[in-house]
Amino acid sequence: MAKLSSELYLISPLDVSGSFPDRLSRALDSGPVAAFQFRVKDMDEHAAALLAEPLQRICSDRDVAFIVNDSISLAKRLGADGVHLGQEDGDITDARERLGRNAQIGVTCHDSRHFAMDAGDQGADYVAFGAFFPSTTKETKHVAGLDLLEWWQSIFELPCVAIGGITPANCAPLIQAGADFLAVSNAVWSGDEAANVTALFDAIRANPRVSSEG
Repeated sequence: MAKLSSELYLISPLDVSGSFPDRLSRALDSGPVAAFQFRVKDMDEHAAALLAEPLQRICSDRDVAFIVNDSISLAKRLGADGVHLGQEDGDITDARERLGRNAQIGVTCHDSRHFAMDAGDQGADYVAFGAFFPSTTKETKHVAGLDLLEWWQSIFELPCVAIGGITPANCAPLIQAGADFLAVSNAVWSGDEAANVTALFDAIRANPRVSSEG
């Protein structure tokens, strides 16, 4: 299959109990998702690990990277593929030392060029910009513009992730601006996850990035 201009980075809802493992399987079987981020809040590490383990197996079986949100210690405990750090959630150097050189370390950079360059200098594997659109998943405190993606893509080779309110209907400009990954949550989990993932892939395929080279 031809490489897509942007790939899907799936973020869990806050509630991953009950039938959620089945929903995750359906979502991942509906298209080649690049990564899945396990994101739960206000839960002790043991309880979080119990919820994460079956989801991690589902991802492993499908060669989908399993990324833990915020917690370096939980990522290490699970042997996760990586960790995603907010600006207040830990140090990239510490994460690298504890998780190893092969771990994928991502950093939330909001709308800040400085944060992104600093993350790159410290050895992050990707940077995440957003929110690009209003989001129902979390409060929108920072709004990023397409120019940020265009600037990053024109200068740096480090992959960038676009996040915040992304849907099949509004993702085309993000792809064209240079988002290597589209991070989505509510756009998938708010309805039929299989149909929603398929719709996102259809939108990505319908909007191949126009290269500025040659």
